[in-house]
Amino acid sequence: MRTFGGILAFELQGGLEAATTFVQQLQLCTLAPTLGDIDTLIMHPASMSNAFVAKEVREAQGITDGLIRISVGVEHISDILADVSQSLEGL
Repeated sequence: MRTFGGILAFELQGGLEAATTFVQQLQLCTLAPTLGDIDTLIMHPASMSNAFVAKEVREAQGITDGLIRISVGVEHISDILADVSQSLEGL
């Protein structure tokens, strides 16, 4: 491995329901409580790392119900993109 993966975040319209559906439809990417591994990991901060933080506080910090974070692993990029795309299409 000559390079390393990145972490990205994006907002899904539809809030918690859309985020839950998106995560459940993934086949390659793994839901995980922490990020940073050789595998591509997905996190939904509003229901995981910040689940016990008041919604108003979370939103003030930019952590909305539709926020998804992805830590890109070493899988082939076309496989990662295909998995994310098929999950987005199912929303």
